[in-house]
This record gives sequence, structure tokens and C-alpha cells, in this order.
Amino acid sequence: MIRWLSALTLKLLGWHTDGRLPEGITKAVVICAPHTSMLDFIIGRLTFWAVKVNIRFLIKEEVFFFPLGILLKGIGGIPVARGRYKSDMVKQVVTLFNKYDQLAVLITPEGTRKKVEHWKKGFYLIAMEAKVPIAIAFIDYGKKTGGFGPVLYPTGDFEKDMEVIRDYYRNVTARHPERFNLTPTGK
Repeated sequence: MIRWLSALTLKLLGWHTDGRLPEGITKAVVICAPHTSMLDFIIGRLTFWAVKVNIRFLIKEEVFFFPLGILLKGIGGIPVARGRYKSDMVKQVVTLFNKYDQLAVLITPEGTRKKVEHWKKGFYLIAMEAKVPIAIAFIDYGKKTGGFGPVLYPTGDFEKDMEVIRDYYRNVTARHPERFNLTPTGK
């Protein structure tokens, strides 16, 4: 029912879906870009439901208070403690991948809706340590399309793998293009 309602809502808004998570992939770090607006979350959530991907997403634990926490968990939110060290978040998510047989965790590499100098590298570190692929998802306001592109199996050569990701996102239009920096070589 939720799949059908999501697909209908997207259609009424003039949006389409393109691509799916390939059959047989039960675990993946799903990156989605560009992320320049709160509307990205709504369109993205509807898109993932419409294409039957049970996506989970990370949110700082501070927003999981009653009653918002119940809603966030219900739509796929995972509360995470943001530690002083980047490795804390990586370890938390790798632990989740080790705990479940099926898990698709959405991460926005920009880390915020504001323009950033570089993308965060955590999604790559998580994929490497959990030994899962990176599924490239997108929300393209120019084409009013959301969905999945290729799946990348990280090689350990960060710069080489980031070039593949950068090339994919070059033709994707953000809601606020001035906030989208396609420099995924950050921290």
C-alpha cells in the first residue's frame, strides 16, 4: 500500500523513478546526492518506497524525542551518537551491518544541505569496513527523477572510486545548484 501511495504521490507531483537496487544485493551503503534542500528527504523517501527499497537512514540521536522519535523510527530512522571522533560513527554503522542480514543505509555524503568544500568520507570507510557495496542514488530536479544509478564495489583506491561517483553526479541537477559542490575528496 505504501509503495502504491508513494508512486502515486510522485506521479501527481510530476516525478518519475529510474533504476532499482539490483537483485541479490542485501546490504549496501546507499549514497544520495545532491542534498541541498529539505524537499530532498521527502522526494527521496517517496522514491525509495516506490521502488521497494527498505532504506534506513542515520539521524543524530538528539532528535529522537517523543513523539518525533516514534515517527522517525517508523520511516527508517536510526539514531546515532555523534562522537568526537569520526571513527565512532563508522564503527556504529559497521556494527549495524554485522548485526543484520539485510540492510541498506542511506548516507548523504555532503552531510548537510549547505554548500560544503568537500564531501565526508565516512560512507566510503563504512562500505570498506563492512565489506558492502556503495549504491549510488540520486534526486534530479532538472529531470524530476529519483532513483538508483550504478553500484560500486569499493576497491580501496579512494580517489579512483570517487572519480566514478563524481562522473555519475555531473549531470544531476540539485534543487539549489549553487549549494552543490561536486568535490568528493574530503575528510
